[in-house]
Amino acid sequence: MFELLRETLTKSVRLSDEEFAYFLTFLKEKTLQKKEFLLRAGEVCNHVAFIRQGCLRYYYVKNGVEHNGQFFFEGSWLGEYYSFLSRKPALQFIDALEDAQLWLLHHDHLHRLYREIPRFESFGRAMAENVVIGSQRRTASFLFDSPEERYLNLLRERPKVMERIPLHHIASYLGIKPESLSRIRKRMADSR
Repeated sequence: MFELLRETLTKSVRLSDEEFAYFLTFLKEKTLQKKEFLLRAGEVCNHVAFIRQGCLRYYYVKNGVEHNGQFFFEGSWLGEYYSFLSRKPALQFIDALEDAQLWLLHHDHLHRLYREIPRFESFGRAMAENVVIGSQRRTASFLFDSPEERYLNLLRERPKVMERIPLHHIASYLGIKPESLSRIRKRMADSR
């Protein structure tokens, strides 16, 4: 039941069996139905979530239009890190694109783990580094890549997105209209 969690955690911190069992005592199970919110803009993000099963996304709303920021699948940690770290209201929404099973780790419990198992700070650092790397890559892609290049990169680097995410969400993620994505896909199909 906890194999994927332990495997993911081990990438950034080595815990003894006792320490891992202690860590598990802080996790809270949460189930989300498709389209159910984990977090709404304006709320303070009190948890980071590990996805056991399902798919979630974060997005922003501007002038009533959703702008997808990222998609997360099994084995991923996610949260609204600005809010989680600053303790200020979230800027983004997080909801389930599929029914999802999560484990939540509360902000206070994470800081308790930092104090009681100092090695655990490397887990927090790894999460923060992943957020920065992802954010910089996404910003650079929007500055330097055409929509078609962004689409091709997505196909190559994250095929799971193409398999499980509706096309209108993919178009939003790429920063284009659904009809533009349809044209790109048609051009690619015609060139084969």
